[in-house]
Amino acid sequence: MSYDFLVHKNGDSVGVAVKDLKPGENARGRCLTENVEYPVKILDEIPLGHKIALKDIKENEIVIEYGEGIGIATKDICKGEHVHVHNLRSARWGDQT
Repeated sequence: MSYDFLVHKNGDSVGVAVKDLKPGENARGRCLTENVEYPVKILDEIPLGHKIALKDIKENEIVIEYGEGIGIATKDICKGEHVHVHNLRSARWGDQT
């Protein structure tokens, strides 16, 4: 079976697109560590290699990838939205971003 995005670890709040995704598409993802699939309706253009929200993420919530916090949401993000620098800041650099 072919998938549209991959999830590094079950429980992550984002997955990574393995192809360009278009708004309105019903995308399917798969977890790399467990036999778990994720259906997501795409809300934004999401380029290959970019992140997609797997759940609603609140402003200031830690965004999880690889089972670890990778950043902080700078605004509310809906399931299916593109997650990138326009709505995520690095947790690594703290207030330096």
